[in-house]
Amino acid sequence: MLALVALLALAGIAVAGPTGLLAWSENVTALEQREAEIAKLSAQRDALRNRVQLLDPEAADPDLASELVREQLGVIHEDDVVITLEDEAP
Repeated sequence: MLALVALLALAGIAVAGPTGLLAWSENVTALEQREAEIAKLSAQRDALRNRVQLLDPEAADPDLASELVREQLGVIHEDDVVITLEDEAP
């Protein structure tokens, strides 16, 4: 009799426990949400890594450096127009 009660308790836990069959779909949904969050954070990390490489003191991107300086000093305006000049060949 005691073995039957123990077996029924284990079966109940397997079905309704925190890692049982009833919680399976909830765990799958949580896993999908976490994977989407990881993908989003990975994209943000890659964008930040690219920005750090562009600001490397050895070879800083002049356009990005100019943009950051203007933004930090508060001299950037919404109606600014950027005009690029072609380098003349000798």
